[in-house]
Amino acid sequence: MCWPGFRVRSTTPRPRHLLPVVVLAQFAGTSVWFATNAVIPDLERELGLSGTTSWLTGAVQLGFIAGTAMMSLTGLADRFSPRWVFLAGCVLAGLCNLSTLAASGLVGLVLARFACGAALAAVYPIGMKVAAGWVREGLGSALGWLVGALVLGTAFPHLLRGLAVGLPWASIVALTSVLSVGGGVLLAALVPDGPYLRPSAGFDLSAVPRLWAIPEYRAAALGYFGHMWELYTLWAVLPALAAAYLPMNPSLLSFSVIAVGAIGCGVGGMLSSRIGSAGVARVLLGISGLCCAAAPLLWTTAPVWLLVGFLLIWGVAVVGDSPQFSALSAQAAPPELIGTGLALATAVGFGLTVISLQVAALVPLQWVAWALLPGPLLGLWAMRRLH
Repeated sequence: MCWPGFRVRSTTPRPRHLLPVVVLAQFAGTSVWFATNAVIPDLERELGLSGTTSWLTGAVQLGFIAGTAMMSLTGLADRFSPRWVFLAGCVLAGLCNLSTLAASGLVGLVLARFACGAALAAVYPIGMKVAAGWVREGLGSALGWLVGALVLGTAFPHLLRGLAVGLPWASIVALTSVLSVGGGVLLAALVPDGPYLRPSAGFDLSAVPRLWAIPEYRAAALGYFGHMWELYTLWAVLPALAAAYLPMNPSLLSFSVIAVGAIGCGVGGMLSSRIGSAGVARVLLGISGLCCAAAPLLWTTAPVWLLVGFLLIWGVAVVGDSPQFSALSAQAAPPELIGTGLALATAVGFGLTVISLQVAALVPLQWVAWALLPGPLLGLWAMRRLH
């Protein structure tokens, strides 16, 4: 059975499970991304800290930006087989995540998370490159499944925390580290370099003005920036929102809301072949914006069943447009500048998440969603003429 959304050249021999293995490895490798977020209450209690959510999440994002910049400037992924780069990234991410256990204060925690984010730059983007080596058509759908794997990996520590009642928080961190290393080994052992693998264009700072002058690229990039302003901050505050407004296990609810976004990525990818990436991104960003606007009015008035359903819809919409923005940026950029275009959008987008997290930390929890609303509004305005 062929993996949905992927078309592989039939004359090229490959294991039947090849592309699902890439998705599984991406899920495992990125499971360390929010590992500490799932155990923040225990972590703060043990170290005598408070208000660390924005600091720890922001550190991972800044590390990821630094890592992607280093990968782009050095061309590391083009000098070696991407599957071995992926393996190295998974091992380093697992070790850096494990170093959280040795931290004795906020500075140590921030440094450990920064290093973990930097290592993830050799996991998330490189996993996409490995898959692209086997994919020629249906890129939007393929990216949908790969981003969906990232979503599940991000949600997984919350599931572990929700199910492992009474398990020490350090065990959650250790388990995700082992899982990350396992994902790297799995891909390196079972997935050879694909027949369509080509060197990516490196980051070229001088090309930024050329890219920004292209209306379609500018619209896609601004849409992505608006999407990123909302996405990671919502994921970061989900446990606090669940604990404050819903009488249920906050870790399991956080897992459900984040993980359901994988459905949005996969289904959105398949729909993109029918209505286009811009159509999918616009609809999902609009739904997400409506959720931002409505959330503060629902927290204290809506029944539990309605709040849970509302959060699940928000979880689908808030990330389902992400792979389509990447596809739009790649389609709008000239062939020789695709690498630069994707690196530029990713770097700025993740940089905005750091600012968004700090802004959200200054807003009372009930009204955090309104602090996220400018993101979808900017994105929809920027995409108004994008077809």
